[in-house]
Amino acid sequence: MLLMAAALMVTHATTLGTLALPPWAQVPTGVVAGFGIGVVAAIMGVAGGELLIPTIVLLFGQDIKTAGSLSLLVSLPTMLVAFARYSRDGSFAVLGANLRFTVIMAAGSIAGALLGGLLLGVFSDLVVIPALVVILLVSAVKLARHDCG
Repeated sequence: MLLMAAALMVTHATTLGTLALPPWAQVPTGVVAGFGIGVVAAIMGVAGGELLIPTIVLLFGQDIKTAGSLSLLVSLPTMLVAFARYSRDGSFAVLGANLRFTVIMAAGSIAGALLGGLLLGVFSDLVVIPALVVILLVSAVKLARHDCG
């Protein structure tokens, strides 16, 4: 996550740009990156957007807003597979014990997604990319603290 944050900042703050792979290299690179992100997302129990968006920007040369939309599309099957896996081993029992919290968070997430969709054209990449970098850095710190404690 730290490397992705650094790479995003470098490509954002300099004229270096993204890798923008040629079409013949995009499919195998996408499969390998998708596999790695899927494994990490399933292990961490997340959708993987924090890894997908920088990957789409850095490897495939898409703008940050397109990458966010593509991330949602790619995350859907990942979440469905993870949901099926976690539901079989009883990991979702915690949802029943925290139903009120789950419903409130789901409602907030839906409202946030709707508002975010409406605001898509309002914020420029000059705001969105640094915000994503901060999210990646905070996530990396939280992940490191969680693993060490």
